[in-house]
Amino acid sequence: MENSAVAGKTGVEQGLQLCKVCGNHSISKTAPNHCPTCLNPISVRTKNSLQKTWAFLITAMIFIFPANLYPITYLLKNNIRYPDTIFSGILSLMDSDMLTIAIIVFIASIVVPIFKIMALTFILLAIQYRWRFSRKKQLWIFNIVDWIGKWSILDLFVISIMVAVFDKGQLLSVYPGIAASSFTIVVLTTLFAANSFDTRLIWDAKK
Repeated sequence: MENSAVAGKTGVEQGLQLCKVCGNHSISKTAPNHCPTCLNPISVRTKNSLQKTWAFLITAMIFIFPANLYPITYLLKNNIRYPDTIFSGILSLMDSDMLTIAIIVFIASIVVPIFKIMALTFILLAIQYRWRFSRKKQLWIFNIVDWIGKWSILDLFVISIMVAVFDKGQLLSVYPGIAASSFTIVVLTTLFAANSFDTRLIWDAKK
């Protein structure tokens, strides 16, 4: 009878809290501040998790536009600067018969950042407006975003490859454009947004 009553309750309703370090559960009343097993700080829910995640996410939304619209590099040839956006760089790779690299750059620098922003936005809205959407699917989507985040540095690496393989004749110098710093901010803020999000909030959003 006790198990059936507890089965439909969330961890908060049961007074349970999970230590993110050792993975052990404890009762919030008996160990309100520290995990009784590893003594690391513990809480029922991460404080201001939604606010922090939104802050990072909105920052990423703002900088995704200059990252894609403004030049990411300026290539200097014969004292003439040739600006390249991410998309024009992809087209240059395709014109140079480097279709595989062009596809990798397109996925890493355009598809992945936009997917992470849209996925996290959907999850946050689903929580705040209590949408009738499977919590398991929300967690599955977040796990994909979190897994991609571990490879976020690859986005910057791919951009550096894109710059290296551009063929515009006698290349004298390469200068970063405003999109380079904007793209870096997008990568970092989406990574921080995923790290600051408390997945337990998904299960708290009940109708």
